[in-house]
Amino acid sequence: MKSFGKNMWKHRTHVIMTLPVMILMIMFSYIPMSGVILAFKKYNYTLGMWKSPWVGLDNFKFLVASKSTFLNMTGNTLMYYVIFTLLGTFLNIVLAIAIDQLVFKKLGKTLQSVMIIPVFISYAAVQFIVFAYLNSNTGLINNLFGTSTRWYTESQYWPLILTIVKMWSSVGYGSVLYMSVLAGIDQEQYEAAQIDGANKWQQIKSITIPSLIPMITIMLLLSVGGIMRSDTGLFYQVTRNSGVLYDTTQVIDSYVLNSIFQNSNFGFTAATALFQSLVGTILIIISNFVVRKLEPDNALF
Repeated sequence: MKSFGKNMWKHRTHVIMTLPVMILMIMFSYIPMSGVILAFKKYNYTLGMWKSPWVGLDNFKFLVASKSTFLNMTGNTLMYYVIFTLLGTFLNIVLAIAIDQLVFKKLGKTLQSVMIIPVFISYAAVQFIVFAYLNSNTGLINNLFGTSTRWYTESQYWPLILTIVKMWSSVGYGSVLYMSVLAGIDQEQYEAAQIDGANKWQQIKSITIPSLIPMITIMLLLSVGGIMRSDTGLFYQVTRNSGVLYDTTQVIDSYVLNSIFQNSNFGFTAATALFQSLVGTILIIISNFVVRKLEPDNALF
């Protein structure tokens, strides 16, 4: 303890610099964790969080009360996670490499700025863009192909629609992370490969992609923590919360949001959030353990 105090005093400048961040983290990340107790209580507005009656695991039972609904929304949540993660990672890498290989570097910088614009557009606005394309009467797609498909009542089309919207919104921003890695690759490696007669594809396969693997691994490990979470705006607003689409569009987060609007059961909300967090934490630990066994340098901890 004495050595710890001496070390803190020795680096007091750095400690003071980190204090604002630590205070914000405690206030907004750790203190709110006390709300986990609501997962085991029936919240009463007049009694408050601490005096509300205990209900044990009843809130968790409510989550799985309808087995078919629970299985359907859990399946949808996992399905979209896999699609968005795998396809998003692939497109991020392809886009980053494509821009990195551009001969006109100024054009590449302009494209970077343009690509990240969609991530700043709220899904509250995106829903109107999607509606302009999919409106059964005046939609651009129906007018273009001469069809009369009622998109907001046909659930089978929405996995593809939501995937397109998600990729449009996130890929440009996601590729910037990989471009930062590409910018740090020693150019002498490419020059040496050119001297050895390697073409562009061989250089990408032997130098570029291996350099991206640590970043890919870290991003995938971090994403595993949110495997049971979804972008509520995407599934709730873009679909206009159409009940006939629930078979393919209802995920856990949108189900919780609908439940709040119906009965304001904050205990159920806390139970769901705790369930999602526990699953994510367990999967991160397992995934990190596997990565640490295979490639220790790429593990998170």
